[in-house]
Amino acid sequence: MTSTMILHSIGVPARPEGDRSHLGRLAVFALALALVAAMALSVTTGASGASALNLIGAWLGFVPADDAALLRDSAVILNIRMPRMVLGVLIGSGLAVSGLLMQGLFRNPLADPGLVGVSSGSALGAIVIIVLGGTALAPFTSALGIWALPAAAFCGGLVITTILYRVATRGGQTAIATMLLAGIAIGALAGAFSGLLTYVASDNQLRDLTFWGMGSLAGANWIKVAAAGPIIICALAAAAFLARGLNAMTLGEATASHLGVPVQRFKRLTILSVAAATGASVAVSGGIGFVGIVVPHLLRLVIGPDHRYLLPASALLGATFLLLCDALSRTIVAPAELPIGIVTAAFGGPFFLWILLHRRSAFAW
Repeated sequence: MTSTMILHSIGVPARPEGDRSHLGRLAVFALALALVAAMALSVTTGASGASALNLIGAWLGFVPADDAALLRDSAVILNIRMPRMVLGVLIGSGLAVSGLLMQGLFRNPLADPGLVGVSSGSALGAIVIIVLGGTALAPFTSALGIWALPAAAFCGGLVITTILYRVATRGGQTAIATMLLAGIAIGALAGAFSGLLTYVASDNQLRDLTFWGMGSLAGANWIKVAAAGPIIICALAAAAFLARGLNAMTLGEATASHLGVPVQRFKRLTILSVAAATGASVAVSGGIGFVGIVVPHLLRLVIGPDHRYLLPASALLGATFLLLCDALSRTIVAPAELPIGIVTAAFGGPFFLWILLHRRSAFAW
């Protein structure tokens, strides 16, 4: 007698074969703990000698207060490391969930904001504000203030995502070859306009654009958190309501419609969420690639395709992954700092090649 028959005979409902919901719940719990540990590591890691433990001890009265050391530790931790940690959590979650949403919308594992041109569109929007924000677009930037850069990046990402979906999808089916080639073409076109703006940029703007394009959290502050945070949080909150639709979309748009999913409204909300999260992330951190493809694909291998668990797990693992990469970028060449985009590419590039080699028969055309 099998274990399933035994459970059924005593009145205990047996778990269907292939059901990995228990793994999903366990993964979400474990990843939440891992994120807490990564956040603690981010706050306590840096080139300076600032100690979070000494600061907390002085606040609680357990450690004798040294006014000079306390002032230094407070400035470094509260004004540099804390906003950097918060921004890393927001950006990591936003990029990972954006990748998951695109993979669910296009129904293939290669969809990622960085690979199919969405990040390039967001970058173009941000570069327009950086280069022209003080001249031709001065009324726009002065009217929006700190929101000008995220808003422009959001608009750029939204336009590219919409064009990509319309080009790659026909009859409810998305062709992987069309999507990749369209993404390359659209990304190249956005890159051409970005290059033109870079060419006319001033020396100071050119230096900022060079390091910004590599991706970094080095310039994190509470102003950037206030500018990008609400947009990313709203996108993540909207994505939380898309799990059922994403599960239905894996069976095709026609089937999803028969299951009660308002497909057109669902697609619009998904595209808006991807554009908002990617645009806001790119605006404040620059180009950080591969988070959106590595994190969802890795989780899908472990906990299965159920988006009820993939969405929170992707947000948690994306934040943890980016914080760990950021900690590595700060320490590997200390006291200097590597752009975090280099670190994520070092991990994500080989993983992407592994996906291609592992599934190359599915991608043949």
